[in-house]
Amino acid sequence: MPRRIGLIADTHGLLRPEALAALAGAETVLHAGDIGGAAILDALAAIAPVHAVLGNNDTEPWAAHLPEALRLRFEGIDILLVHDVADAVPEGARVIVSGHSHRPGVTAREGRLWVNPGSAGPRRFALPVTIGWLHVDGDTVTAELVELVVPGPKRRGAPNRAT
Repeated sequence: MPRRIGLIADTHGLLRPEALAALAGAETVLHAGDIGGAAILDALAAIAPVHAVLGNNDTEPWAAHLPEALRLRFEGIDILLVHDVADAVPEGARVIVSGHSHRPGVTAREGRLWVNPGSAGPRRFALPVTIGWLHVDGDTVTAELVELVVPGPKRRGAPNRAT
């Protein structure tokens, strides 16, 4: 049975109802840092189990237990979760999930899938507000970005999809 893993990053203390609705049905949620408060993780945990890493803005005591990098395995697919892709040491990982830039993107290169779900928190510049999904089915993994319809200025760029 395929696994649906919700991806979110850079909430910066704002967990939009649109993000919660978009992540409904996730089996697991991965948060790629800059969370902004324990209440964000608690709200996400009401949807599914949450795995999160420390972002550069997560400096308060509530975040002291978060790792800088986390390796996970789903259906034989090794996933590396980090905040800043520059800190990724991808050896052994088939999927690298990162945040930090607020720029959503999915790129397949050198046998790895690099996914940045973008930012689901406060809008930055004219970037879209997005979450992502990993779909794992045996040894097949695909990623998808979902733009959230939220109030505010127009965005530029469109989310993409890759396998």
